[in-house]
Amino acid sequence: MAPGTALVPQLMDRCRGTAIRRYGFDLPARAEFVAAARRLTRQQLAQWGVGEDACDTAALIVSELFTNAVLHTASEQVVCELRDSDGRLRVAVKDQGLRPTGPRLRQAGDEEHGRGLQLVDTLSSFWGTRDAADGPGRIVWAELPC
Repeated sequence: MAPGTALVPQLMDRCRGTAIRRYGFDLPARAEFVAAARRLTRQQLAQWGVGEDACDTAALIVSELFTNAVLHTASEQVVCELRDSDGRLRVAVKDQGLRPTGPRLRQAGDEEHGRGLQLVDTLSSFWGTRDAADGPGRIVWAELPC
């Protein structure tokens, strides 16, 4: 599926009367596609005229959430969506795996891995997770000002 196509399922609900710019893409759930997810995110946000700091932050969040989907689920594809609405940028990543519990913050420690959601929590205004409505999988989203 080509990036930006309207065939990508909408991961977030739309509010009536609100102007929304929306862009989605899906990529294979493999570690070598994390860089492509960052690149597609940066390209689209630059096209929308989003500031460099917000682009950097969004690309980092996409990278962390995409990596989590690759490492912690049995997904074959990962769907990403960017939504710009009323000066707020929302990033959502949907995997195909469903675990008994959703992602959770870990306490800071000396581990090499496991700090991705702490980073997302620090960089975003809000973040959350929900089960996908259209089958197995989970959506993890983060919101930041742009």
